[in-house]
Amino acid sequence: MKVPSQSVSGKEEQTLVIGRFFDAPRELVWKAWTEPERFMHWWGPAGFTSPLAKIDLRVGGKVLACMRSPDGKDFWSTGTYREIVPQERLVTTDSFADEKGNVVPASHYGMKGDWPMELLITVTLGEENGGTRLTLRHEGFPDRENRDLAGAGWEQSFDKLAWYLADEAPFLPGTRIIAEPGKQTITIIRVFDAPREKVFRAYTDPKLIPLWWGPERYATTVERMEARTGGSWRYIQRDAGGNEFGFHGVYHEVTQPLRIVDTFEFEGMPGHVMLEVADFRERGGRTKVTGLAVFQTVGDRDGMAASGMEEGVKESSERLERLLKRI
Repeated sequence: MKVPSQSVSGKEEQTLVIGRFFDAPRELVWKAWTEPERFMHWWGPAGFTSPLAKIDLRVGGKVLACMRSPDGKDFWSTGTYREIVPQERLVTTDSFADEKGNVVPASHYGMKGDWPMELLITVTLGEENGGTRLTLRHEGFPDRENRDLAGAGWEQSFDKLAWYLADEAPFLPGTRIIAEPGKQTITIIRVFDAPREKVFRAYTDPKLIPLWWGPERYATTVERMEARTGGSWRYIQRDAGGNEFGFHGVYHEVTQPLRIVDTFEFEGMPGHVMLEVADFRERGGRTKVTGLAVFQTVGDRDGMAASGMEEGVKESSERLERLLKRI
């Protein structure tokens, strides 16, 4: 699943800074950067592969990596490690290269702009909420346009890294909610002690939704639920005083038992539409559901967080856990 990152310019247009959270231990993220057989799983934008990577992990050591485009063209890069703090920080130079590791100008690959022969990459890793906060700083671009193009490539590479780590990282128990300051997203991660087919069914069966969706103090009725791509849904919740609250949305994607993408709108605040993505991964009979809520504004996100969302999410997750043991 794509978890959006934050890209901002530094003091100059020549600097790119990207922050990204990965739901994986810092040790594993470090290995993905420093072990060639792992590095090749994710290096390069969407559609690119990495047929070769050589990493001499020591100060003064070299890295040489190849990205192969969908049409079979190879792009080589090299660098020299300047600083290595295990599991915390990597600093390396970055240059275009040929297949032998010789530095070549950017024009060798048809790149436009007054590129320097050497850029600088700094990667820092920190532990956060059971996962890893990665910050990339890439310095030395000739102009804003080339910086932004590189930023798009990094984002796509990090999407691939997230998928690789999702397959390699351990499933941590409990419910984790990640709401980063200044972002329009909330990520919710929960591991259920049940196979994926059963968990997916609980998300898509209108008979099961009322048994776990929302806090227990509300009675939920499914008025409409067409759990298919292009379908729609509407739930009504009632409290002990008889007050009703409506919610509705449309399904953008339903791929059984892997993924659900839909919209969510609380009818008490019309016009504030949220996009929801849920990815389902199974390992050893247990299922990790990674949910991403994308809000229209940071203000909408913060308002939802302040409304008691965390309490409601955790209670719903516990109710679903109990339900899965019964069905």
